[in-house]
Amino acid sequence: MRWLVLLSICAALTGCFTAGKRGEKELAVYDLGLPPLRLIEENRKSPIAIEVRAPLWFDALGIEYRLAYADASRLREYGRARWAGPPAQLIQQRLIQQLGFSMAGQGASNCVLRVEITEFSQVFVSPENSKGVLQGRAQWLDRSRRQVAERTLNIEKSAPTPDSRGGVSALQATTEQLAIDLLAWEKQLLALGKTGVCPG
Repeated sequence: MRWLVLLSICAALTGCFTAGKRGEKELAVYDLGLPPLRLIEENRKSPIAIEVRAPLWFDALGIEYRLAYADASRLREYGRARWAGPPAQLIQQRLIQQLGFSMAGQGASNCVLRVEITEFSQVFVSPENSKGVLQGRAQWLDRSRRQVAERTLNIEKSAPTPDSRGGVSALQATTEQLAIDLLAWEKQLLALGKTGVCPG
């Protein structure tokens, strides 16, 4: 008789746990999407390394957002959505794919393009209106890691929906724009002869 009682209790507990798991929302894991077409057609004459950095609070797996209309200084995180890897690594991978850079420390390069991300979040200006925001700075460094050029980054793209999926879409768009802007900046510096020992 005792084993029948124990069996009944176990069955009841199993049912509770199963129901709880069935009712939970599935965890959504995002990256920056399928690799887009390269923005440069030919390989570089000399490899240029890319290095993307971000502070710890923007380089975890959580997808961050702010409610600018309520408390803009509070950084929030979606509970059931996360990045597949640290954002700095995802951004660096995308810039390598699109611009033909090499990874810093993995080969001889005459210079380094360093990108420092200080903001990478979805910002809600109202409950139904949000945008992806990428801010920071980019620096060209020569072989001795001396700065030869610098520019401020401030890219915003509207989010199609006021949720984590919309935020990821907007942040993907900011990363695509970052690649376009960096390439245009590189060409401008080359034309002005200001990239030092960084050949095209």
